[in-house]
Order: sequence, then C-alpha cells, then structure tokens
Amino acid sequence: MKLLVAEDDPSVCEMLRIFFQKEQYDATFVHDGLAAQRLIDKESWDFVILDWMLPGKDGVLLCRDLRKSSPTPVILLTARDQEQDRILGLELGADDYVTKPFSPMELIARIKAVMRRYHIGVTSGQLPPSRTEEESGTTQLRHKHITVYLESRSVMIHNHEITNLTPKEFELFCLFVRYPRKVFTREQLLESIWGYDYIGEERTVDVHIKRLRNKVSTPDHMLIATVWGVGYKLEE
Repeated sequence: MKLLVAEDDPSVCEMLRIFFQKEQYDATFVHDGLAAQRLIDKESWDFVILDWMLPGKDGVLLCRDLRKSSPTPVILLTARDQEQDRILGLELGADDYVTKPFSPMELIARIKAVMRRYHIGVTSGQLPPSRTEEESGTTQLRHKHITVYLESRSVMIHNHEITNLTPKEFELFCLFVRYPRKVFTREQLLESIWGYDYIGEERTVDVHIKRLRNKVSTPDHMLIATVWGVGYKLEE
C-alpha cells in the first residue's frame, strides 16, 4: 500500500516508519503542508495521513482540497480533542481521526479498518458487491431515477452524474439504494459501513450523512430523509 504521511514531528515519523515497515507499507514522509500538497498533486496514493497543525498548509486544508478531486482515504492526526474540532475534520472530508498522543498500533488498526471497508489499494478500487450481485453479475444498482455504477463508483440522479462521493459516502448511498424503504439507525450504519471494530461515535454518522445529503439532494428533493428518533432512509 502506497501511503503518504505529513507530520512535522520527526520522532513521530521515525516511530511510524518502524511500524509501517513491519506492515510492509510503502510510506513516504513529509514535514510540511506545502510539500504534502506537491506530492498529492503529483502522485496517486492509496492512503493519506495528515497532521492537523502542519507548517505551510495545515492538514485540514489539505484534506479539504484533496476531497475536491479524490476519494483517497484520509486520517487526521490531531492534538485537538474537542468535539467541534473532530466534527470539522470529518465535515471537510476526513474518514477518521486519531488524537495525540496515540499508539502506532491503534493507527494501524484504524488504517486497516478503513481499508477493509473501502477495499482501496493497488489492485482494488471497487465497492464489493453483495452475494446476489456477484451471482447475477450486477454492476449497477437502480431505484426509480437513481442509477449507481459500482465499477466506476459514480451515481446518476435525474440524468445528473455525481462523481465526487468519498468511499464512505458511496457505501452509505449504496446501502440506501439497496434497501430504499428501510430506516437505518445510526448503530446499524456504524456496523454496516464502519464495521464492528470501528472506534468512533454516532456523531460520525450524522456528519457523513450531512455531506452525502448535500451532494445528492436538490432544492426540490431532499433525497436522504431523517426519521426523527430513529435514523435515516432513502426518500421515496
């Protein structure tokens, strides 16, 4: 796995380098945000880890700009443990965050959890189909005016193509389209999309739903509906 780490603390970088070598990760380390931006613009990465407080350009801005053009998974490293800071990072496109000081094994576990759900790597870039879809050879999901293309990870709604969904947003939308009349609780979405081993909060679901809703809805049609006191569903 080709991994970019932007972290300005040399001791943290050296510690991560040792653990990443054991995992056989192909990790590149940079120490400021401008260097990270150059590498993000120049090369493709399977995973990006960004320190929040980088010199030159901070990790939150890097994450925001990366999200404009790429669904590459991102984890933020941050000493900021206030809820509003974590929510800001998630709203700007981070897939997860790790609060400093942290254990390298915790970070690796979170990377593996994200990769396990996304199935993004050197040889894979697709959302795994369900068993029924595998057996039928299905490469599309359809519901009324919605078409989801599983191989290209794009969505067509009312003949308007949406290609900027992050991997988690795409998985969430696929789940809603597969079960258009089902109301999902936050706990069910955490288990289905983040996995049982995800160490997170239900607020994470709300943040991702908000981002997904903003991308797929129109002024006349709020496609992802909130069922108050229960959870979320696809609006019929």
